[in-house]
Amino acid sequence: MENAQLTFEALVNAYSADLYRYAYWLTRDKHLAEDMVQETFMRAWKALHSLHDHKAAKYWLITILRREIARHFGKHRHDTVHYESDTELDQWLEVDHGPSAVEQWALHRALEEIPKDYLDPLLLQVLGGYSCDEIGELLGISGGAVMTRVCRARQKLRHVLEGETTQRTKKVPS
Repeated sequence: MENAQLTFEALVNAYSADLYRYAYWLTRDKHLAEDMVQETFMRAWKALHSLHDHKAAKYWLITILRREIARHFGKHRHDTVHYESDTELDQWLEVDHGPSAVEQWALHRALEEIPKDYLDPLLLQVLGGYSCDEIGELLGISGGAVMTRVCRARQKLRHVLEGETTQRTKKVPS
């Protein structure tokens, strides 16, 4: 029992920050991300005996996390904030959120435009630091398919963000 507890504590210490970062990007909610990571570790504790290869622990935890988030969103519908008009966006921008808040808003909005099949590999690469082969193993697709999806996600992200920049510069009077 003590060996299992030490193993579990090592997993928590080694991977909790990575899991939280990934959960936050998927949920876009600090508290929900924390809850999902906690649920992930609860499930991991219960199934710790099934982890035979400790080198695969990170994959195992990410898989549990993804399933927890999918299970949560399957049960609960969360409303996301969408700005229906430029006036509504302008009102948000009038409050001093700082330049990084505006950039974060633009990035989150752009990420919403990327299909989930492309977004997951991109986030696993950028936030998790996984290689294409590791992502492919985790998602059950080939490394080549991961490279294609990441490339398309980046292209879409660039296209959306450049469109945002173009729209903002057109609105600025000269």
